[in-house]
Amino acid sequence: MKSKPTLQFCLIMDIIGSASYFIPGVGEWTDIAWAPISAYIFYRSFGGKTGAIGSIINFTEELLPFIDFIPTFTIAFLIKKLKTINS
Repeated sequence: MKSKPTLQFCLIMDIIGSASYFIPGVGEWTDIAWAPISAYIFYRSFGGKTGAIGSIINFTEELLPFIDFIPTFTIAFLIKKLKTINS
C-alpha cells in the first residue's frame, strides 16, 4: 500500500485513532499501545519523506493527551493529493 492510501483508508485510520475516547477511562491507556502501531501503518502507507515525518507526528499526536482529534492520516492524504495536482 506504499504511497497510495485512499481517502477512505485515511478516514478509517483517523476514526480508529479517535475511537479510544468513546470508552470512558481507557482513552489514554489504549493510545500508548496504539501510537507505535499507528505510526508504523502511517509510514508503510505513505512512504518516503511524507511517511517518515508524518509517522513521527502521528506517533506524537497519539501519545500526547487530548489531541487525538487531529486527523493526521487525512491531512497527509490531502497534502499528497495537493502535491500530485501541483506537479
